[in-house]
Amino acid sequence: MGIMTGGEYTKMDVTGPRGRLLASRRAMLGLAGMAAGSTLLPLRAGRADTGRVPRPSIAPADALIAFGHTGPITDGGWSMVHNRGVQAVRQAFPGIRTVYVESVPYSADATRIFRQFVAEGANMVFATSEYGDFIKDVSERAPDVAFMECDGNSLTSNLGWYYVSHWYASYIIGIAAGLLSKTGRIGFLGAFPIPSVYASANATLLGAQSVNPAITLQGITINAWFDPQAATQAATALVDNGCDFLCGIMDEPAYLRVAVARGVRAAMWNTGMLQYGPDAYVSSVMLDFNQFYVAQVRALLEGGWHPSAAFLTLGHGVDRDRWGPTVPEAVARQADDMRTRMLAGYNPFRGPIHDNHGRLRVPAGVTLDDEQIYHCDWAVAGVSGLG
Repeated sequence: MGIMTGGEYTKMDVTGPRGRLLASRRAMLGLAGMAAGSTLLPLRAGRADTGRVPRPSIAPADALIAFGHTGPITDGGWSMVHNRGVQAVRQAFPGIRTVYVESVPYSADATRIFRQFVAEGANMVFATSEYGDFIKDVSERAPDVAFMECDGNSLTSNLGWYYVSHWYASYIIGIAAGLLSKTGRIGFLGAFPIPSVYASANATLLGAQSVNPAITLQGITINAWFDPQAATQAATALVDNGCDFLCGIMDEPAYLRVAVARGVRAAMWNTGMLQYGPDAYVSSVMLDFNQFYVAQVRALLEGGWHPSAAFLTLGHGVDRDRWGPTVPEAVARQADDMRTRMLAGYNPFRGPIHDNHGRLRVPAGVTLDDEQIYHCDWAVAGVSGLG
């Protein structure tokens, strides 16, 4: 494993399995319909920032921006999408230097990698997944360096976090699932039973239940974000158990291939994956960090960067992909009617909502905001297999 510096490769010893649940992310493009042109994305604040810290401006040629990726940038999903953001930064600021490390493990090795970024002279460090204390400890010892953690929680004088409100796109796709499923059983693949997975599964099922109240969702977690073999086995088991619509929050398209082979439908995550199975493909939750990364780096170069906590919103960093060619027009139209309402400010995550143990979690008249959904650690009624 090594550090990639622009087009140069410097050897760096990085060991440890990807996806180790020590400080795991709770998650995890050219989409027509996403905002383009502006360098500043509409962000929904998760928490107030800790205050502005005066920082000097930096010439692009003097800046070094570092990225720590949770997986390989060729994964076809999460890390590939973040790497597109790295490329966007390079294009926006010719001459700027960038470095990255792939498959940063969730262990003390992560701390060592982030420290190496600082030692190399990085002015800004992005962790493209949640590394918790592994990155926080480094940021505390490097107060002059700007740090941003995707799917994080900490907000300090030089460390902020950002994430995508992917639950809205999942709800939209869930409506399609509820209309398309003939067995009334959705199969869901997740890495770990953690908030981003609960948020994705819950939103999908709530969307489906809005058009088919009897539909259920069976989940399987495979203890990895990128494990095509395990994902294939899990997807096969879900179809064997009667699920005729597969979805999930994985970093690669393995379960779409299962859907093609078994004659069921599938919705994906991270990016468009129509090419892997157009007959089975319904849509995908699409992520795009390009403009966010460019805006953060621009703020750093201009001396105006400050740590913040924010969500990239529907239509501005996260959205659904185009509908697959086999999705009936009436289904697409009904799902997109909800998307239009969401873009106008409607929030469908409103009570009453019970969990899968029968407990009332969201009373009638109460609406969950993004911060509450972001930290959700329970499954809604109708979800099984996730806890």
